[in-house]
Amino acid sequence: MSQSIIQVQHLRKTFGDGSDAVHALEDINLEIRQGEIFGIIGLSGAGKSTLVRCMNLLERPTSGAVIVDGQNMTELSEKALRLARRKITMIFQSFNLLMQRTCLKNVCFPMEISGVSPAQAKRRAAELLELVGLADKADTYPAQLSGGQKQRVAIARALATDPKVLLCDEATSALDPTTTASILGLLKDLNQKLGVTVVVITHQMSVIEDICTRVAILDGGVVAEQGNVEEIFSNPSTDAARRLVYPGGVTTTQYPSSGRTVRVAFNGGTAYQPLIASLAIDCGVKVNILGADTRNIDGKAFGTMLLGLPEDPNEAAKALSYIRAQKNISVEEVQDSHA
Repeated sequence: MSQSIIQVQHLRKTFGDGSDAVHALEDINLEIRQGEIFGIIGLSGAGKSTLVRCMNLLERPTSGAVIVDGQNMTELSEKALRLARRKITMIFQSFNLLMQRTCLKNVCFPMEISGVSPAQAKRRAAELLELVGLADKADTYPAQLSGGQKQRVAIARALATDPKVLLCDEATSALDPTTTASILGLLKDLNQKLGVTVVVITHQMSVIEDICTRVAILDGGVVAEQGNVEEIFSNPSTDAARRLVYPGGVTTTQYPSSGRTVRVAFNGGTAYQPLIASLAIDCGVKVNILGADTRNIDGKAFGTMLLGLPEDPNEAAKALSYIRAQKNISVEEVQDSHA
């Protein structure tokens, strides 16, 4: 197992005081491993952006510790903190490019601040623009770029100080689906080529599905659940996780069945098995699909399906026995709950 690059320990963040105090984060504990792509997801107001800004001390935690690459960021002097931030850079939803500078000079900017010579900065910036697929845009100004191209420049700029961690705060939220996919592909590619740890802050479960290996679900300023993406998708154990994994909230009251109802969870089989067809062919049993929320992650099937079993007890028992015998599938009877 890789060693940790970020440790968040008992972190709290409160804005204001007294009766006006807002507790944005409460007792957050996270460990992010070196070289992984880690996701932090939650609905609006969950505290995601506050948490990521506490990681690089753009927001100072009220209490607790943030340890990045062995350094407790909360104990550093301002000068030491400026140096430490070179190793934990950030990209934003709004790109935050300097509009009066060309793409090349935008990428040069953090190196200029760090005291890198102009010639060396220019060479490195050109390399980074090539790395993100924009070698031909060096002399172009941000106003002339598409949203996806602007984010690529922002990524190149964030890599200019050779960071160990790249924080992505809703970095694809302003982009269309096709551009989002290309930016996520770029982040995954950079993670593999450079070994940079990527922390993805998002409200979009599809982003987590696409590139993250582990995820923390933030809800009301607390970590509701964390673990491997596959595990949480196949068996979310908290209400907060279920709301994100199954936003449609398929319930037995929405799709009433006159017989017994079961929830079937697909836990990572290599493909979606034709379960319903197999039941009919192998057992001669027909079931009703009352609702489904399934998805494919890295070629594996995850999600749930709500099935209405036959009214005949023998037929229902036969169907249950067949389903339980299948690999990478779990099943439970439900009364009136979220599937």
